[in-house]
Amino acid sequence: MAPSRISPTPEELPLSQTYNGGYLKTSHGIKHDYADTKVGGVNGILASQAQKTEKFGDWRDEFFSEGYTVVKGAIPRAKAIQYRERAMEWFDKFDFGFDINDKSTWTKEHLPVMMNAGMIMGYCATHEAWAWEGRCECGVIEPFAKLWGTDELLVSFDAVNITFPGRKDVEWTPWPHIDQSPTRKGLACAQGIINLSESGPLDGGLQLLQGSSELFEQFFQENPPKPKAKDAPGQFDWYGFTLEDVKWFEDHGCKLIKVEAEPGDVIIWDSRTVHYASLPQSETIRTIIYATYTPSKLATPEDLALKASIFHRYEGTTHWPHCNIFAQGKAMRGDSICPGEREEPLEKPELTDQVLKLAGVLPY
Repeated sequence: MAPSRISPTPEELPLSQTYNGGYLKTSHGIKHDYADTKVGGVNGILASQAQKTEKFGDWRDEFFSEGYTVVKGAIPRAKAIQYRERAMEWFDKFDFGFDINDKSTWTKEHLPVMMNAGMIMGYCATHEAWAWEGRCECGVIEPFAKLWGTDELLVSFDAVNITFPGRKDVEWTPWPHIDQSPTRKGLACAQGIINLSESGPLDGGLQLLQGSSELFEQFFQENPPKPKAKDAPGQFDWYGFTLEDVKWFEDHGCKLIKVEAEPGDVIIWDSRTVHYASLPQSETIRTIIYATYTPSKLATPEDLALKASIFHRYEGTTHWPHCNIFAQGKAMRGDSICPGEREEPLEKPELTDQVLKLAGVLPY
């Protein structure tokens, strides 16, 4: 059943304990009901590797056994810090009265529209030159090429994240979720973060329920997927959990952990792993680029065409590079497009063959 674009109405499903995390309003524009929306099932590439009994002898062993891994030094530390500095220079160009040296300006009215106090999906952010250069780093692409067995990959352009610590205006609520539809079977996607800042125990970063990916199918067998609440993101490959659901995973042996990483590391995790972010408790400004890679051959011609059109509009998508292609649209302040929105990046990426192939514009 193909998704249809709609406008949310008060008659839709009631609010639930599942938190939508402040997604852009435009992400509610597609509604999926898991009861009658089906997908093609396992693509087999990652799922077959997960079933192997012999060891790989590298980070893949942890990825397949624990549902996540940290690839150390994918980008040299000094270069990762340069990317972070460029990200902050870009951030400083918004005309909202933000001053990095004045914490009283670290509030919503002085910041671009963010999801969960950090994820920036609008403003052409994900197509800035520094973001694309980070995605094109050989050390970032290589782990995904090793996982998928091909270097003919597409990349997501879903978001960047700049999270300021110590904000008093943020009503933070955990939003445990997965980025794979309950109707997909097996390991179908491995998503990633390019880490540009410290992510120690007290720094902002990724939290996940270790081992929850292995319980994915069992959970939904015992707890059939519920229709999405009206405030939930519209993306097909997104499912939110209640705190009672989290307890189910904990009762089955899963442990909530904070993933630690350094500038230049790449975090890769199974999209079936229950996860959400932790806000900084230190003074470190969390700075990351989300980047997920999947084989180009998995995309349909229709999805490639849609992906290319979104690229040419400099908009963001979802974590999935080859399907679930969904334009996030423009950042909204209230019911209006944010005055700081843009039609193109401040610094456009160089349109190399590599960029155009990763974006789905040029074929391999």
